[in-house]
Amino acid sequence: MEFPQQQKPAGDGKIVYPPGVKEITDKISNDEVVKRLKMVVKTYMDMDQDSEEEKQQYLGLALHLASEFFLRNPNKDVRLLVACCLADIFRIYAPEAPYTSHDKLKDIFLFITRQLKGLEDTKSPQFNRYFYLLENLAWVKSYNICFELEDCNEIFIQLFKTLFSVINNSHNQKVQMHMMDLMSSIIMEGDGVTQELLDTILINLIPAHKNLNKQAYDLAKTLLKRTVQTIEACIANFFNQVLVMGKSSVSDLSEHVFDLIQELFAIDPMLLTSVMPQLEFKLKSNDGEERLAVVRLLAKLFGAKDSELASQNRPLWQCFLGRFNDIHVPVRLECVKFASHCLMNHPDLAKDLTEYLKVRSHDPEEAIRHDVIVTIINAGKKDLNLVNDQLLGFVRERTLDKRWRVRKEAMMGLAQLYKKYCLHHEAGKESAQKISWIKDKLLHIYYQNSIDDKLLVEKIFAQYMVPHSLDTEEKMKCLYYLYSCLDTNAVKALNEMWKCQNMLRSLVKELLDLHKLPVSEANNTAMLGKLMSIAKNLPDAGKAQDFMKKFNQVLSEDEKLRIQLEMLISPTCSCKQAEICVREITRKLTFPKQPTNPFLEMVKFLLERIAPVHIDSEAISALVKLLNKSIEGTADDEEEGVTPDTAIRSGLELLKVLSFTHPTAFHSAETYESLLQCLKMEDDKVAEAAIQIFRNTGQKIETELQQIRSTLIPILHQKAKRGTPHQAKQAVHCIHAIFNNKEVQLAQIFEPLSRSLNADVPEQLITPLVSLGHISMLAPDQFASPMKSIVANFIVKDLLMNDRSVGNKNGKLWSADEEVSPEVLAKVQAIKLLVRWLLGMKNNQSKSANSTLRLLSAMLVSEGDLTEQKKISKSDMSRLRLAAGSAIMKLAQEPCYHEIITPEQFQLCGLVINDECYQVRQIFAQKLHLALVKLLLPLEYLAVFALCAKDPVKERRAHARQCLLKNISVRREYIKQNPLAQEKLVSLLPEYVVPFMIHLLAHDPDFTKPHEYEQLKDIKECLWFMLEVLMTKNENNSHAFLRKMVENIKQTKDAQCPEDAKANEKLYIVCDVALFVIANKSTACHLECQKEPVLPSKFFLEFKNDKEYLTGEMRQMLLTGKPKPAPVLATVNKTLTVPGRRIIQKTTTAPDTTSNTSTNSSPLVSANNKNSTDSSESRAQENNENPVIKKEETKDEPSQKLVADAGIEASPVRRRGRPTKAAAAAAAAALKEVGALPAGGGGGKGRKRASDTTTDSINVKMSKQSQQQSDEGTKRQIDLQRMSN
Repeated sequence: MEFPQQQKPAGDGKIVYPPGVKEITDKISNDEVVKRLKMVVKTYMDMDQDSEEEKQQYLGLALHLASEFFLRNPNKDVRLLVACCLADIFRIYAPEAPYTSHDKLKDIFLFITRQLKGLEDTKSPQFNRYFYLLENLAWVKSYNICFELEDCNEIFIQLFKTLFSVINNSHNQKVQMHMMDLMSSIIMEGDGVTQELLDTILINLIPAHKNLNKQAYDLAKTLLKRTVQTIEACIANFFNQVLVMGKSSVSDLSEHVFDLIQELFAIDPMLLTSVMPQLEFKLKSNDGEERLAVVRLLAKLFGAKDSELASQNRPLWQCFLGRFNDIHVPVRLECVKFASHCLMNHPDLAKDLTEYLKVRSHDPEEAIRHDVIVTIINAGKKDLNLVNDQLLGFVRERTLDKRWRVRKEAMMGLAQLYKKYCLHHEAGKESAQKISWIKDKLLHIYYQNSIDDKLLVEKIFAQYMVPHSLDTEEKMKCLYYLYSCLDTNAVKALNEMWKCQNMLRSLVKELLDLHKLPVSEANNTAMLGKLMSIAKNLPDAGKAQDFMKKFNQVLSEDEKLRIQLEMLISPTCSCKQAEICVREITRKLTFPKQPTNPFLEMVKFLLERIAPVHIDSEAISALVKLLNKSIEGTADDEEEGVTPDTAIRSGLELLKVLSFTHPTAFHSAETYESLLQCLKMEDDKVAEAAIQIFRNTGQKIETELQQIRSTLIPILHQKAKRGTPHQAKQAVHCIHAIFNNKEVQLAQIFEPLSRSLNADVPEQLITPLVSLGHISMLAPDQFASPMKSIVANFIVKDLLMNDRSVGNKNGKLWSADEEVSPEVLAKVQAIKLLVRWLLGMKNNQSKSANSTLRLLSAMLVSEGDLTEQKKISKSDMSRLRLAAGSAIMKLAQEPCYHEIITPEQFQLCGLVINDECYQVRQIFAQKLHLALVKLLLPLEYLAVFALCAKDPVKERRAHARQCLLKNISVRREYIKQNPLAQEKLVSLLPEYVVPFMIHLLAHDPDFTKPHEYEQLKDIKECLWFMLEVLMTKNENNSHAFLRKMVENIKQTKDAQCPEDAKANEKLYIVCDVALFVIANKSTACHLECQKEPVLPSKFFLEFKNDKEYLTGEMRQMLLTGKPKPAPVLATVNKTLTVPGRRIIQKTTTAPDTTSNTSTNSSPLVSANNKNSTDSSESRAQENNENPVIKKEETKDEPSQKLVADAGIEASPVRRRGRPTKAAAAAAAAALKEVGALPAGGGGGKGRKRASDTTTDSINVKMSKQSQQQSDEGTKRQIDLQRMSN
């Protein structure tokens, strides 16, 4: 519209003032001006739009009030009154203002806007007039007149700036409402919002301004909400220019676009309807920093609590998820951090996030893997239902991460979840059940090699799983039911944890004992050894050694500190005392002026490991009370999720373990009374555990608890005579350990048992044989002689050399324990009795050991059927082969018997690891590993693992390799830690296993054609199986040492058969293959070796030999697997491939079974259930008598049956060590001659090796018939030592 012509005032231009108001000019004082203006203001306030006469009358005054005199008056009261008048004038003359000049209107509105600044001070006397001014302007919408002005934008900008600057928290809601009305009318009724005006609104949303004036932010927020329909297009245009067109100059706010988008989205997502597609464009920018900024923004938008952006804009959501795989690390990191808020605020999006978090949990960046864990755990701590099993599975995986920081976060996170939902039951039983696996998983980590992992598991156990801060009864209840619910491996880990802590306490005690001795060089050396051992059990072994030396110095100087430490490790120290001791020791070592004290931190690690924070006498008493309640049926077993039987059995097992580590805590009549009740229970396992607890803790029963003693003795006698085999063993050991008159007690058991032995009732033989064996081992001086006649007349003649019953002919190579015939179980115990009897004597003066070794060897040669009457089943034969091999290995642990074990007997024992029965191989390897890792067996037995390269089952090969790694590591560490070990390097250094391995392989029964490629390939695989592990590092020039050792072996003869040319040739060929493997593995092997290897004279005799036995063509085939090609030009420059470890390709119809044993875990884990049957159905099928598999290429070849669903790689496993028929017949004759074979034993297929006829035999009375057969067999007699050739 156009402005009308200015109206002329009435009375020919004369200004008419209201009644009583004199003329207002510049001639009067300011006070007078104010006085007169107040009357004018009142007049205009009282006028309304219908007063046409007054409007015309006071028109001149209205024009006069807009003059420069008033608009530029220096007095603020004058300006305020004039502004109020002008506002009323616009109200009265609306819709047409009396002012027609655009410039005048602009001046007037800028003048009024300036007056609005007075709204800032609500305590001003004039505030009501300022409020009236604002109210009038808002109600009339006076500023809308400015729309027709060309530069109205300047007025609006100034108005908006003024209002945003003056608003504060002292303004009431009416002031805010009028400001809102005033500004919203300008936006909604105008033709559009310019960028400058938009900036005046948006600038209040920027974080810096937002924090300065919260009321301005709220005003802007409300304004935008009210005007969303109008202002959205202007906002879209602004972001389009900045984001898409890159015109950052359009606004000073361009650098704050992402902050603004976030704020606008929070105010009303409708404001950004057209902006969101622009963000998708930005997400694909080539600039990593720009993508990062957009990701940060969208993370806040998607993650906001009430945001529905993900469901409303699926393309943008999918595009955002794609940034989880961004090449820029900070972008991926930001996405992962966002996931936490998203999971907590939008559980419905968890499914979308899971797959992306899975990928990021394997991110190469440590920080990202760490934040994935933090994201999941934070969500889980808020509400377990927010994280699904898959997300928790990612955290579970990261507990084995290669980086300590990630592993620690994962373990601590799981521990926090366990404590919250399983211990405190904050979300009910269902949630507790969902994460019940956490307790097992955390304890499994104790199998890791890193000491940091072990320490953290101990800390988690003490703070989260069984919090030591609880009172004793609550703490023990927690431990009691936790132990009942743990899986087998977790229980073993927990037991190992207590064992390690106990061992460390012993080391500290030994160190303190050394401090009590006079100072000497030997004492200082012993102290250093203890300190090194202690440091190995602390993090960062290098620093730990230095800090432990410093701690030792402090101990030597501070007697009070030593007393506190002695009290801490004392068996009688209570948990409360332990806390006091730790606090006192820590206080003494604290330096106030030192902010970080790594020395103190290391000592704290030590104190945490040795302090008894869980177990003391009070705790054991509480555990026993819980056990009694379970027995009586008054406990909360069912509520805790375990059956009463499980609780009782697990509770006894727990007490049994603690009896090893805290025996003193058990010494009370109340505890022993409860254990006596357990001895009377029907559960065999419970009674066995109770006996073992008495054995471990009852040293003072005889002197201090006579009533317990008188009750216990008859029970132990009864268990030793008629209990289970395990109970009998523990009962005998218990009597031997805790009673002073043990000789009398043992004799009272020995004599009736020895008289009642009857081979015709084998089921009643097993327990007596166990008891007799352990009695003869524990008291050899008293019972060795009577045992000799029992062994000769009963054990060998009546039991081992007779087959009274016929076994099951189902053809299986293994059967469950309960399916084994009583006769075979008795024979197995008889073999163990022989070994225990010999181990008790520890001498071979009577030559009984030679006879026993020949008997065991004969059992191995005959494959377990010693009589060869074919009465015994295949599965029972497997049991007896295993028993015989294990017995030889057990005897080898005693030096006096190791010396008389011949190479042939050693080879027969070693070949058990290649037995045709899977379970025999598995259990024998387990026993071999355990004996070797404890350094009980001589080094030569480590060579037996080389034969595992022939095992057809991948799982067994992997387990054998882990055993090798562990054993070699243990021996190297032992040499480092024990200076005296340098004198025994021949028996400790792992490299010295090579001569035994070469000799063993040279006498491998399968190695019959030394020049045939397939057999040489097998030899190479066996050599490489061992050498690969030995040659991982070239420590101390070990590669050259190995080469020289093998070269030296070539300069010897085989001591087992020195004149046998074929046997020596096989030895040299194996040496050549070994040299070939070493040379292809290492270039350093050709260096000069200063050390001269020592070869065992028992296996090698000196000889000079320069011949090469491995042809060039054979070397080529071993290297490449192909024959040497014809010498054509094309092959001249062909490079040779360096051979790596190659697994022999076995004949299979199913893929290999992968080992479920982590390379970081104990190699013992894979063979825990050595006697289980339910897990070995497929193995039983592998062990069928006549396994057959179809083979397309060669139908006539013998093959092996394989059940497809068994999942186990199998191939024909030859029975190892079987002699020729003629040799076997001669062996049978030799056995008869020495009285070791009954009548009819010479028949059969001839599978035995003969015994050595030059040594004493076991005296057995033979019948006339057996004597005649023996005479016939003498013609075919052959020496056992020569048969293996």
